[in-house]
Amino acid sequence: MNEAATPLQRLFRILVTVGPGALWLFLFVLLPTFLVLLASFMSRGPYGELSGPWGFHNYLRLLEAPYLKAFAQSLLLGALTTLLAALLGYPLAFYLAGHPRRDLLLLLLLLPFFTNFLIRVYAWLVLLQREGLVNAFLQAFGLGPLGLYPSFLAVLLASLYTFLPFFVLPVYASVERIDWQLLEAAYDLGARPFRAFLHAVLPQTYPGLFAGSVLVFIPAMGTFVVADLLGAGRVVLIGNLIQQQFGVTRDWAFGAALSVFLMAFVLLSLYLYARLQGERGLEDLV
Repeated sequence: MNEAATPLQRLFRILVTVGPGALWLFLFVLLPTFLVLLASFMSRGPYGELSGPWGFHNYLRLLEAPYLKAFAQSLLLGALTTLLAALLGYPLAFYLAGHPRRDLLLLLLLLPFFTNFLIRVYAWLVLLQREGLVNAFLQAFGLGPLGLYPSFLAVLLASLYTFLPFFVLPVYASVERIDWQLLEAAYDLGARPFRAFLHAVLPQTYPGLFAGSVLVFIPAMGTFVVADLLGAGRVVLIGNLIQQQFGVTRDWAFGAALSVFLMAFVLLSLYLYARLQGERGLEDLV
């Protein structure tokens, strides 16, 4: 019979099992986040370096009209991309789950990831430009050419195309685990098809919907490459502002403040969304 472990032995076991993950989390998540937060209260020096004075002046700059407009455009892009991904991806996940050759369809869904991201964005530029394939098709019916590029619509279409698989896959995983006996029970109790789906099937896919919404909303709101290529300066998102501060103007302090603001907004949105979904889940149980 083994003797009880001493406190030193228990501490050693904890360090061996939890220590590597905790160290990685500290070095590559907590420490960089703290440094960015620290830099957001500093100022830009004469040569672009971080220096004093310290204060909230970088955060006050966020209230200026150009930055508020960029944030509003980012929020709109993230919300529209998530909404369209839900409208297209939710039924697509059910179709994939029920198809006899779903493995092949899933491969086709993931196939664009085998191509470089920039090449996929440039493909949309070729499609949407004034002499592109879309306008050529519209002109055949006397409807073009339309100013599809550069525009907010082009950025939205490319974002939807890029992030749609990130919505479909989590929902597909939830659909795979649906207990269809609950749907049959709803029918037995006299529920009509829509009401039965609403109460017996939809709640079982909430985890996938939540995960898919997060995986689409966050990168769509913070993207800057798509806006740079397909917006051509007409669509400025908060991600573009952050990239400009670190790469062009070298105002790292203000770029850090923009990053902290975006991160805080996303975390707050996720918290409120999780609370809302939790309350709905409790209402369904009651």
